[in-house]
Amino acid sequence: MDRNDLERELNIKLPEDILSFISSTYLNMVLEEIKRISFKQTFKLEDLKLLAPIPNPPKILCLGLNYIDHAEEQQKTPPDEPMIFIKPRTSIAGPFDDIYVPSDYVQQLDYEGELAVVIGKLGKRISASKALDYVLGYTVFNDLSARDIQAKDKQWTRGKSLDQFAPIGPWIVTRDEVENPYNLKIITRVNDEIRQNSSTSKMVHKIDRVIEILSKGMTLEPGDIIATGTPSGVGVFMKPKPKFLKHGDIVEIMIEKIGTIRNRIVFT
Repeated sequence: MDRNDLERELNIKLPEDILSFISSTYLNMVLEEIKRISFKQTFKLEDLKLLAPIPNPPKILCLGLNYIDHAEEQQKTPPDEPMIFIKPRTSIAGPFDDIYVPSDYVQQLDYEGELAVVIGKLGKRISASKALDYVLGYTVFNDLSARDIQAKDKQWTRGKSLDQFAPIGPWIVTRDEVENPYNLKIITRVNDEIRQNSSTSKMVHKIDRVIEILSKGMTLEPGDIIATGTPSGVGVFMKPKPKFLKHGDIVEIMIEKIGTIRNRIVFT
């Protein structure tokens, strides 16, 4: 079934891209209509190339030091207010894409497995009690980080903003399918070795409060991504010495009830 088939089956004109689809009045109607489609065609997942579910987000908002165990491995105290930074949309990569890293620019590449929130509707000055009403759903996010660049700059932006430094996917699980986003396992593997094994229960600033604080001065738009921070086990804090990613490494991040992304690191 292609786009034209779907439009005929639903008897509507579909939006041109995913951001238009999310922000349109079609979303709930289409979800209901899809359940009634008479013509169905199935494909094996391995026969498809999955793209990033939000390939061109308006904003990618990220939280630093937002897991108690990640703060503990750095011997730091979690901040009273969320620590926010932004990645550019050019950092987005697909859930199973190879990640190309310039070897003359980055030598200390690290992973950060994270739960990401996708905003579903326009909002500003959103109260915490209403915040989850603005969430479309959840996806898996890898906040790839060049630790050597971060160390030089004494801040995060450049070292986290390279092209493809935000693999995401494999899909968006809608909010109604995740009863409790604060009790999900997060496991990161590198070449099948478990590096991160934690839970969203260790999140410091919860999603509703983060949305409330962000939206006090910033309009949140459909398709915005909020990456909620990473737990302990990142490579830079491994003992007795750091374990940075190497050419050919396979990084796999699984979040319970959401899915798994898997990316191969290619140093060029």
